[in-house]
Amino acid sequence: MKNLFYFVSAFLITTIAIAQESNNERYTAHNKGKFFVSWGGNRECYSKSDVTFTGKDYRFTVADMRAHDKPKGWHIDYINPTKMTIPQTNLRLGYFFSDHYSVTIGVDHMKYVMTQDQTANVTGYINGPIHNGIYNNTPVNFTDETFLTYEHTDGLNYINTEVSRHDDISKLFKIGNTDKIQINLTEGVGFGVLYPKTNTKLLGKERHDDFHVSGFGTSLKAGLNVTFFKYFYIQGELKGGYINMNDIRTTVSTDDKASQDFFFFQKIIMFGGIFRI
Repeated sequence: MKNLFYFVSAFLITTIAIAQESNNERYTAHNKGKFFVSWGGNRECYSKSDVTFTGKDYRFTVADMRAHDKPKGWHIDYINPTKMTIPQTNLRLGYFFSDHYSVTIGVDHMKYVMTQDQTANVTGYINGPIHNGIYNNTPVNFTDETFLTYEHTDGLNYINTEVSRHDDISKLFKIGNTDKIQINLTEGVGFGVLYPKTNTKLLGKERHDDFHVSGFGTSLKAGLNVTFFKYFYIQGELKGGYINMNDIRTTVSTDDKASQDFFFFQKIIMFGGIFRI
């Protein structure tokens, strides 16, 4: 009986100690089961791209087209519900299915604008009232906008899902209480579809500007997350990827379309919250 008493006493003391340790465990010690949401902005750059335009009376390729983004800068529109699509933005909703891994869905709202003041080589043919003829790697200056204007400005919408890894590196900065401030390193891979609203004026045809599923994209990212007071965070990311759009609407006619593929690079800053339901 004495041995049984000692055993039960030791068991109870151990159980109480474990319970107290569990109760004192920091909220930020484990991520599994947490949800998070973030909103922010981006700047991006693009590789040169061969863009092929096709229709009933033409088929030509603009070689090495240059393009740029359309930044808004620090502006109230980022938090104005009626104007949130004007800037370049990032929205992400996520869930931790383990302490170190999360899955998210989101939209990278980028903007892609053909650099108008450029000369590029054109190959193909055009049978029409303007710019009629055969082109054989022929230099064309696009500055006057009569040949082509071309942009995905509402926008180059990359709707994607990501799987990411998260690692607490607070100890490297000698941070003891991670419930007050925590620093995490994150890396991820994503895949999704492109749903741009393409604004094009082509060979004097009627302008087209409507949303259309145009292709797919894939991406890799790395970032640094700083979480404050357990529930709020700011996150900076560098993201690069590949976009292939083989079905871009260019005019009101369904016979007219364009195709292109290119690489992109984003610099992103986001603000968010992390919580349990």
